[in-house]
Amino acid sequence: MGKKIWIVGGSTGIGYELCKCYLDNGHSVVVSARNTSTSQELKQISLQYIGRLTLINMDVTDIQSVKNATQKAWDSYGAINLCIYNVGMYESMKVDEWNLNHFEDMVQANYLGAIRVTHSLMPFFIKNTKGHFVFNASISSYFGLPYGGGYSATKAALLNFCESIKPELEAKNIEVQVINHGFVKTRLTAKNDFEMPQLLEAKDAAHIIFKKLSKSKDFEIHFPFMISSFLYFLKVLPYRVAFYFARKTL
Repeated sequence: MGKKIWIVGGSTGIGYELCKCYLDNGHSVVVSARNTSTSQELKQISLQYIGRLTLINMDVTDIQSVKNATQKAWDSYGAINLCIYNVGMYESMKVDEWNLNHFEDMVQANYLGAIRVTHSLMPFFIKNTKGHFVFNASISSYFGLPYGGGYSATKAALLNFCESIKPELEAKNIEVQVINHGFVKTRLTAKNDFEMPQLLEAKDAAHIIFKKLSKSKDFEIHFPFMISSFLYFLKVLPYRVAFYFARKTL
């Protein structure tokens, strides 16, 4: 029997490809983003999967928008089995080029938005005595690198948040998992002007996530192996050694 999946941030990139993965495998999907009603791609696949794709506009920076969308998402199929938080905003900035609005926008989308969705959906999961949250973070959550502090700080906060809530929610039969992936070819990484090692297509990243979520109950799912291992290695090294390697990225 197919599951009911809510993908928050599913109009483009990994979220859009995940939507197709779940639909192709017989599941029903709710996609939320600010612009689902204007997405031609989503409208097209909704015609292909009639009755199994629901589009709900939602702004994760607006708590009332989140509450309204949560109720609509839950009502769409009677219950939600899995919520994937895939919202992401990214700006790379040198310290002498900081834009504080970018910092605030990344905090709102990457971190506080995840908290708003969790806070809004959690009572439904608790009442239903089961549920499953998945948060798409980043391997940048392991260690802050030059130019990426605004982004990686929010992903580190998200990872820490997931670590914090997992024991509490597990006690209520609600699963929590986090995805820490490397570079994926999307409109966000298109802003980068440097070489991105082990760069993946969004479709390939989505297939990896779909397969691993289908098979693994591990708290963290991370890939690709080499770059995720390198950044995790920086995390456990003494700071003076880690910063030596970090300076090499300048």
